[in-house]
Amino acid sequence: MADIQLVDVSLRDGNQSLWSATGLDTGKILQIAPILDRVGFRALDYTSSTHMGMAVRTHREDPWERIRLTHRAMPNTPLQFIGTGLRFISWEVAHPEFMQLVYDRLVANGVTRYVVLDPMHDMDAVRESARMIRRAGAGEIVGALTYTVSDVHDDAHYGSLAAQMAACPDIDRVYIKDPGGLLTTERATTLIRAVIRHLGGKPLELHSHCTIGLPGLTYLKAADLGVQALQVACGALAGGTSLPNAQQVVANLREFGHTVDIDDRLLGVVSDYFHHMAGAEGLPAGGPRDFDAAFMRHQVAGGVMTTLRRQLDELGFSDRFDAVIEEVTRVRAELGHPIMVTPFPQMVCTQALYNVVGAERYANVSDPVIRYVQGNFGRPTGPVDPDIADRILDRPRAKELADEPPPPTVAELRARFSRGISDEELLLRATMPAEQVDAMVAAGPARQHYNPRVKPVLNLLHGLRTRPATPELILERPDFRLELHRDRRPD
Repeated sequence: MADIQLVDVSLRDGNQSLWSATGLDTGKILQIAPILDRVGFRALDYTSSTHMGMAVRTHREDPWERIRLTHRAMPNTPLQFIGTGLRFISWEVAHPEFMQLVYDRLVANGVTRYVVLDPMHDMDAVRESARMIRRAGAGEIVGALTYTVSDVHDDAHYGSLAAQMAACPDIDRVYIKDPGGLLTTERATTLIRAVIRHLGGKPLELHSHCTIGLPGLTYLKAADLGVQALQVACGALAGGTSLPNAQQVVANLREFGHTVDIDDRLLGVVSDYFHHMAGAEGLPAGGPRDFDAAFMRHQVAGGVMTTLRRQLDELGFSDRFDAVIEEVTRVRAELGHPIMVTPFPQMVCTQALYNVVGAERYANVSDPVIRYVQGNFGRPTGPVDPDIADRILDRPRAKELADEPPPPTVAELRARFSRGISDEELLLRATMPAEQVDAMVAAGPARQHYNPRVKPVLNLLHGLRTRPATPELILERPDFRLELHRDRRPD
């Protein structure tokens, strides 16, 4: 039997899958961070450029400050950033100098583990990103094999990609990312064996969503097959369209004879915290999901599905959800079956929405879809429908985008914005509307909000005993004080 490690995704992918990446602000993260640091997770899936943008847009909080504060609150557990190609916050391709500055600042602020995910599996782009991240000083770089179901994504295809990642000196580990939760135990048996056979000893992890109820058994099969780490979520941020529940995964693994070095009591505290938060804030809790064969067609991942529902509600089109999902399947086929991982599901779902609520299909087309058809994101997995391509590329906006200058260098951006701003503010202003960044700056440092309805968990945290040690980490609330020590777990 195997010793299995866990990577927790609650703060990033769980928050995105179930709470549209808006449910957690800096204060809520800092309340639980010292406990998360002591559970025994191998790493935390902590942030992405999408989450950093949402911190500014939704909470008017500085995402760089959030990273610094979290790293200070939990210095023992690596924080992970997941990136998709040479882009940051915006869907537009960024200059390599710009991306190097992004990674430099992420490392400087405390992010040490990185997932390199190219949505087209462009290995040249993967290697280039990995080199940049290594140059910035990252501690661990994970190459992503994004799983999907299609005629071309067979075991040989993934085995070839795994071999190329194994040969890359800047990739330390590999993980199979299953954003749609499509991986069955039968397919996992052949896929994982094919990937491990080509990895040359590099460790393999598995990340699979619960969208159609498959990963509970798939994770057990993966542990038997040699996967060394499984990605999970906690409490209300587990299940549903998120990832498997950490407590249930631990129990199942041990039942099958595997060992998991996790502090069960602290894992329970974390799970209770997110359950109480969901109740206090009126946020949905994940739960068991029934199998839904339709997901094998449209393959819309959890976070995008949640966001799509929210946007339809805001627009007054909640009754058109089923029609939009049907249109997603059609649009994806017409665009050459892109893997439904950021930024492609957002593109496909937006286009499907336009097609359903508009006067006619493809009457409105977003700039990212135009850039996709123009090849700015790489070569599509399959050919784009010629008639659809003509309709998209014949419009005036396509010609404007084709004539766009290359992305600006860092020096050009510094000349464009006010003198004296930090590199971190520069990166935000280069990729976000000015009024949103202005509002963030005007709001000042993040305030740590306290919700009295979460008090049962806060009392539990307060009751954890600690031995004297230095330095102390002290988090304060109006009527609550938590003291934990960096160098030991509570008794």
